[in-house]
Amino acid sequence: MANAFTEFLHDTKLTDIPPQMQALGRQWLLDLLGVAAAGTQTELSRVIHRHATAHFGPGAKSATVLFDGRAASAPGVALAGGCTIDAVDAHDGHKLTKGHTGCGVLPALAALSEAEGMEDDQEFLAAFIVGYELATRAGIALHRTASDYHTSGAWVALGVAGLGARAMGLTADQTRHAIGIAEYHGPRSQMMRVIDHPTMLKDGSGWGAMSGVSAAYLAADGFTGAPAITVEGADVQDLWQSLGQRWCIAEQYFKHFPVCRWAQPSVQAVLDVRRAHGLRSEVVDHIAIETFHHSKRLATRDPKTTEEAQYSTAFPAAVALVRGRVDPADVADAALNDPEIARIAQGMRIDEDAGFTAAFPERRIARVTIVLKDGQRLTSADTEAPGDPEYPVSNADVRAKFYAYAEPVLGKNRASVVEAAVDGLGKGGGLGALRAAILPAP
Repeated sequence: MANAFTEFLHDTKLTDIPPQMQALGRQWLLDLLGVAAAGTQTELSRVIHRHATAHFGPGAKSATVLFDGRAASAPGVALAGGCTIDAVDAHDGHKLTKGHTGCGVLPALAALSEAEGMEDDQEFLAAFIVGYELATRAGIALHRTASDYHTSGAWVALGVAGLGARAMGLTADQTRHAIGIAEYHGPRSQMMRVIDHPTMLKDGSGWGAMSGVSAAYLAADGFTGAPAITVEGADVQDLWQSLGQRWCIAEQYFKHFPVCRWAQPSVQAVLDVRRAHGLRSEVVDHIAIETFHHSKRLATRDPKTTEEAQYSTAFPAAVALVRGRVDPADVADAALNDPEIARIAQGMRIDEDAGFTAAFPERRIARVTIVLKDGQRLTSADTEAPGDPEYPVSNADVRAKFYAYAEPVLGKNRASVVEAAVDGLGKGGGLGALRAAILPAP
């Protein structure tokens, strides 16, 4: 394994990380915890929590399931947390990975830190940022070298295995095997299958987090699995040589809406036209969307589950027109029977624009035309979803979203305790406040 990888993984301290990147670490952590709180209200989360606590017994090194309070093994806790965050598709992501890093990194690190007795909040924040750097690069490397499009779990497993190696102080040789095991055992799950047939499988993040934690413990016990070709291959060395110079945590995007990123340009374009013209859905005949291929593949128009609603372009765009927003409650199982939303979604025309497809994944663009019943046509600009790293989201927006997602579940007082605990990370106060805020059940 390249020296750059092992040295960065094991030797990077919080003081080596620029203050701006430390602030981004706290920002993404807070956002993920808000999404996790909202995710606990889904059936997906309830099922995976029952599964983890029933079938991933605590054993010698246990941890606590996020926002649950029950114990499980560290791999089981990572599985439950990754799936719960993934249950509400509102967490940060990265354009070139076409997926999500923090969704797997956070629950895995929370599990590892508890199981391994970590109490240093500076180490926790540093490891969280290191996890972003490793997992994001692993995702770019996998997309560069594999012919199929795999879910986030396929590559986040490598970053998580690195965190396990760091938490346990594995040798360079053990670390090399941990990363290789994670690459081999990580779920090479087909993303477009679940796009075409949305289910609770989602983005594979929980299974990737579980595989990564398991890989680190296997390597510690002497299990072999090197090499990881997405780390050691000659065709990806440029990615790993930039560690500590190019900060991938600064390349993540922020999601304003709890649906697939591919649908969000269309949602934003609908909202823009609606606001500009003061529209009510009752005066609209239909919506015509021009977008890129992957967004058109989000083809569900009449969702029966929240997973189908989140992996749809038509449904959230219709919600945006009818309600002027798209919040977690709007894509929950109980909110899928609005007849006006159904009328707009089922009557929507969605066409592929070759130029928009060519720009993907670096850019995700849509153009929307809202056709009124009187024949008037109102067309948006070519629109990208807000929150891309080129136009960083404000700290106020991040905190407002956190409270919008967390407060209905945790209550205002506990949400503010979570916020304060995250703000205090890296300042020497330990991890007690954070654990007390995020481990007990809502």
